[in-house]
Amino acid sequence: MKDDRVYLLHISECIADIEEFTSQGEHEFFNDKRTQLAVLRSLQTLAESSQRLSAASKDSRPEVNWRKIAGFRNILVHGYLALNLNLVWQIMRRDLPVLKSAVAAMLERRL
Repeated sequence: MKDDRVYLLHISECIADIEEFTSQGEHEFFNDKRTQLAVLRSLQTLAESSQRLSAASKDSRPEVNWRKIAGFRNILVHGYLALNLNLVWQIMRRDLPVLKSAVAAMLERRL
């Protein structure tokens, strides 16, 4: 088992990648398949890393719905044909900032 810091750093990197990939805005996201694929892959690996965090780490940040992140990973991997890009965009705008803040606080606490 790796240290939670490794997974937190990876989650943080994935969030930064998603922010970069979507920096051109909603129109670009919905009209560029490469952007969509890059975002979906980053969300998948972010979610995978979140599942590897210790229960204690997750419990320290109850504002993050860790269980939903894991469920979303399963949708990305197994239910990709029914994936709704509008939902993905909403998740990025609504939930990623909360996760980003929580991860930053968790990393700061571990310094």
